[in-house]
Amino acid sequence: MKKSVLKSYQRKRKIINTLIHVGLAVLAIIWILPIAWVILTSFRAEPGSYISTFLPKGYTINNYVRLFTETSMLNFPKIFMNTFIVAICSCIVTVFFVLSVAYCMSRLRFKLRKPYMNFAMIITLFPGFMSTVATYYILKALGLSEGSMILVALVLVYSAGAGTQFFIAKGFFDTIPKAIDEAAYIDGATKWQVFTRLTIPLSKPIIVYTVLTAFMAPWIDFVFARVICRASVEYYTVSLGLFRMLELTMIDAWFTRFAAGAVCVSIPIAILFVFMQRFYAEGMSGAVKG
Repeated sequence: MKKSVLKSYQRKRKIINTLIHVGLAVLAIIWILPIAWVILTSFRAEPGSYISTFLPKGYTINNYVRLFTETSMLNFPKIFMNTFIVAICSCIVTVFFVLSVAYCMSRLRFKLRKPYMNFAMIITLFPGFMSTVATYYILKALGLSEGSMILVALVLVYSAGAGTQFFIAKGFFDTIPKAIDEAAYIDGATKWQVFTRLTIPLSKPIIVYTVLTAFMAPWIDFVFARVICRASVEYYTVSLGLFRMLELTMIDAWFTRFAAGAVCVSIPIAILFVFMQRFYAEGMSGAVKG
């Protein structure tokens, strides 16, 4: 009797596992299909935005060549470099602000600590684009809305509110035993030394998360970039450049180059993720050992 019940349970479990794997396979195909289509379109030889087949009839690399060489109407290399510079600078400033504020909120006790945390939580509930108009007029008053200062304005916009995005990092810092800090203080270490030499090496997972989110935010943002850059095409970011390729006057000639640009835009994020994943794994193994 027990053997039959066990066999019946194992059979049901096997069926459930099979259904789960089939469902995951279907979801994976649905997720990968648009990416595969964009990659195939970037190598498509026939021009235009409308085709009757999923697979291209011919393949070529001219879409990538023309994307980086034909810069009279839209200078994609400069747009790409603008976005890269803004993303790198914003990432550095944001990571420093987030980790510093998160560490202070986790380890230090001072007046108005809880009101600040509550205020920061309330602020993060409102979408950032609500302040786009006010942000633009502030930047205009400071002389940061024209010329090359637009890139400086973008860096300020993307990193200015980083101090309120500390909750996830604070939660991670709270898991690190305070006994480690106390032992370091007894040995004569300062708070800065504890933060840089003890807490940061133990916090690689949250640093990786912060770096990825801080880099991706300006890389994929459209709203703030559109408001601040306006008609200054030479200071466009990749999101604005790709969007302009889909305008009615350009989509027929630029659609395949749009797909090539979309592939190029995804490469830095993929490289960053692959590079930072190693540190994430090392941080997790170190945390488990500790």
